[in-house]
Amino acid sequence: MPELNPGFNPEQLRAWLPSPDKFATAVWWVGFSGGLDSTVLLHALSQLNLPVTLRALHINHQISSNADAWQTQCARLCEALNIFFVAEKVQVKNTGKGIEDAAREARYRVFEQYVGNEDYLFTAHHSNDQAETLLLRLMRGTGPRGLAAIASERELMNGGKLIRPLLHFSRTELEAYAHAHQLPWVDDESNQDDHYDRNFLRNRIMPLLLNRWPTFMRKWQQTAELCAQQENLLDEFAQQDLVSANPRIERVGQSIDLPWLKSLSVARRQHLLRYWLRQLNCALPETAHWQQLENQLFNARDDASTKITWAKHSLQPYQDRLFLLPGTLPAIAFELVDVASVVDIGATYLRVDLPDLQIRYRTGGERCKPTGRQHSQVLKKLLQEYHLEPWLRDVVPLVYSGENLVAVGDLWVCEGYAAQVGEPALKLVWSQR
Repeated sequence: MPELNPGFNPEQLRAWLPSPDKFATAVWWVGFSGGLDSTVLLHALSQLNLPVTLRALHINHQISSNADAWQTQCARLCEALNIFFVAEKVQVKNTGKGIEDAAREARYRVFEQYVGNEDYLFTAHHSNDQAETLLLRLMRGTGPRGLAAIASERELMNGGKLIRPLLHFSRTELEAYAHAHQLPWVDDESNQDDHYDRNFLRNRIMPLLLNRWPTFMRKWQQTAELCAQQENLLDEFAQQDLVSANPRIERVGQSIDLPWLKSLSVARRQHLLRYWLRQLNCALPETAHWQQLENQLFNARDDASTKITWAKHSLQPYQDRLFLLPGTLPAIAFELVDVASVVDIGATYLRVDLPDLQIRYRTGGERCKPTGRQHSQVLKKLLQEYHLEPWLRDVVPLVYSGENLVAVGDLWVCEGYAAQVGEPALKLVWSQR
């Protein structure tokens, strides 16, 4: 075997790999672009002869005219290493955040299609990538979570785990390994285009920093790890706060206790909200949205018309709860479910002998008399009284028997149409699909 740069060898990867008790069942996927970094990672893992199913997953972004040639080169190397190779072509569409971000989103959509909930995905981010990411986030404005930069591991949305075992090694060390093993790799011509922020840092700024401070990447890695520790500690407190905030699944979206939020300091409140949103895999609001939240929600009187919208989400207060809602309300399922007999007189059970049952929606002016009431009332007033969220009042399903309104959603059954205890019945069920 050729002599290697002492800074990197496959055996050093063992410290960053999953526990051996997972080897037998999990599939290990390597995100394999064909570039220097992923080529070294794939080769090094193959040299360890671990008792795992090792597979390479190549994403062809179809951006470069050389993309198909790169895919062929990746396939040949995998054949030489006797590693199962999978390639997927994607369409990269810039939605306003830049082509790099769009390519990343397309890439991870494919990763999560292939990586099962017991599997691992390995990517080849190294210490140079870590330094670039940290500096980019500083330029954009960030807190401890942003300064933690690239995490060494994290959960994927489908339950699999992403691991980056090369974060403590530099590109120079990886390049020495590749040369020693005569590994071929892809050189993406776009890496020389300084129009892209990351390329500008890599090609112009990082060489200057390395010349002045040769060990700066190691120090920045320490900074990132310390920030990650601080963020994890803050999340432990946020987890406790979230329990106190009584999170609740609603017909649409979720909600937490608004008075509890208002009792917290601004910093603690915002961290709790960020933590809650991350747990639900929601995009986080921008700085301007946080300012709107404070001014319109926490520093003003309660007003159900307040609505803070960003990305595909919104926050709205109602009845001492703060609701997290999708930007577009989803379809809500409504069912009349047969039950053998009524067991709870307070529940919403409808008689089974009613003819011509049908579902309609509000057109305005409807009136009815809920079971047990002395008088009828207009539907608009009743929905307010029953505290139905304002954004659902126009979509509440109305159950009719012929031309008679007999029930409203799962809120109430009208007088004369409720099943009695012991009678067969239809139960009203209105919920998210």
